[in-house]
Amino acid sequence: MARISEAELFAKLNQFELKALSQGYLTIAGIDEAGRGPLAGPVAAAAVILNPHIPILGLNDSKKLSEVKREILFEQIVKEALAFSVILIDAPTIDQINILEATKSAMREAISHLQITPDLLLIDAVKLDKQPIPFWPIIKGDTLSNSIAAASILAKVSRDRLMINYDRQFPGYGFAKHKGYGTTAHYESIHKLGITPIHRKTFLKNIL
Repeated sequence: MARISEAELFAKLNQFELKALSQGYLTIAGIDEAGRGPLAGPVAAAAVILNPHIPILGLNDSKKLSEVKREILFEQIVKEALAFSVILIDAPTIDQINILEATKSAMREAISHLQITPDLLLIDAVKLDKQPIPFWPIIKGDTLSNSIAAASILAKVSRDRLMINYDRQFPGYGFAKHKGYGTTAHYESIHKLGITPIHRKTFLKNIL
């Protein structure tokens, strides 16, 4: 099967934006999160309003991109977007309100911190209640919408950079490598060294 070009991918991922524009929406924000599943570290949410006149080629679900490609696209998005915001909710708050509510809280805060108020939100899967802006929850939205894909990249790169910093603060856990996810090596380090202040205790009930 022939490999899809970046231009073809951009066109494919622009369909929801074009649909929104055809319905009269002018300022469209993509919303996505990173880090719902890890045992440690924050959950991140990003909101981004792309400039429709400056296409950014290569956007996709951040998990499908290499680290180098994510970093390149992160800088492009930050430079070219009309507005963007990234919010991180820490592990103690996740333990207090649960991961879904922490994710929603991060998304709402990311939206509220945008420098431009959108009139439509494209959100990866999550039904975001308690906010006044119309939204479309899109299953696998980071593979179907450029705006959501851009938010996915902003959220993941921001979180990954923080986990690399935590690796220096809490040596021996391998945070720079696994970013807090539940790898065998991560579980072994928890058994050996105990937990850190950035671990999610509610995710570790079976081993604490």
